[in-house]
Amino acid sequence: MSVYASCPKCHCTDAIAVTFTWWGGLVGPKLLSHVKCTPCGTKYNGKTGRSNVAGIVTYLVVAGIVVLFVLGWLLGNL
Repeated sequence: MSVYASCPKCHCTDAIAVTFTWWGGLVGPKLLSHVKCTPCGTKYNGKTGRSNVAGIVTYLVVAGIVVLFVLGWLLGNL
């Protein structure tokens, strides 16, 4: 039995966890169960077997809002 859902492209269950990405650093891939299919290279959600595009967009928007809030707070306290 495989640890991850099958790949949406080639239906293989041989995948490895992605540990770092440009969009999520070290935390994002962990939160979204981001994995990479070993045979074809497709990256997807290892729990559901679906694309992580919506999750990535949500992650980036929330992270951007947090950064803007923190910057606003820091600049307001100078």
